[in-house]
Amino acid sequence: MSRYQALILGASGAIGQAFLTHFQNDAQCALAVGLSRQSVLRFELEDEDSMAHCATALRQTSGPYGVCEFKYIVDATGALTLDGQGPEKRLQALNAKQLLRQFEVNAVGPALLIKHFSPLLVTHEAACYATLSARVGSIEDNHKGGWYGYRAAKAARNMLLQTAAIEAFRQKPLAIFAALQPGTVQSGLSAKFVAAEDAMTPEDSVSQMMRALQSLKPTGRAQFVDYAGHTIPW
Repeated sequence: MSRYQALILGASGAIGQAFLTHFQNDAQCALAVGLSRQSVLRFELEDEDSMAHCATALRQTSGPYGVCEFKYIVDATGALTLDGQGPEKRLQALNAKQLLRQFEVNAVGPALLIKHFSPLLVTHEAACYATLSARVGSIEDNHKGGWYGYRAAKAARNMLLQTAAIEAFRQKPLAIFAALQPGTVQSGLSAKFVAAEDAMTPEDSVSQMMRALQSLKPTGRAQFVDYAGHTIPW
């Protein structure tokens, strides 16, 4: 494998940090960039101008190859509990403000990240844009109900990624777009819902997700897979 560069969006979260560490520890990775609201070059999911600023700054940065293009871009952003409110269990618990917040953080923000950062994928060789989705975002796989806003926002995130993948294929036919289900991971997101001993470490999840990504081939469409590489129905 030739030397490559990687970009992690949302690098301050448990999974984002694990992705960044993975690339930093890979001898083939010449440059691993982590962006978050805590990084020096920072962005906010609710602020498109900050995303545009980061993308422009990266384009103007000279990397090891003289240009800052990436083989891997991973969007590890997202949240389950927002403004102190967890997922709704019943229809009667829905309210417009919380639904809009779920879409803002788990669908609109990630879509704008695709807009500004997917153009930084390398063009003439295999590359991958991956975003963290969730099995509960699958419409076909919804057997339990509940979690209205989070489910709907993740389903929207999947659709936005799929649509972007179809468009990107015209200019970057070797690019892979993937919606990743990381499994149940030890993190602030899952802590209120599952015991730590029943969840994977972020490092284990990322290791498996990277194997899943490396097994994918360009198809001209986005692919929805879990950490084990199994296809999830949209």
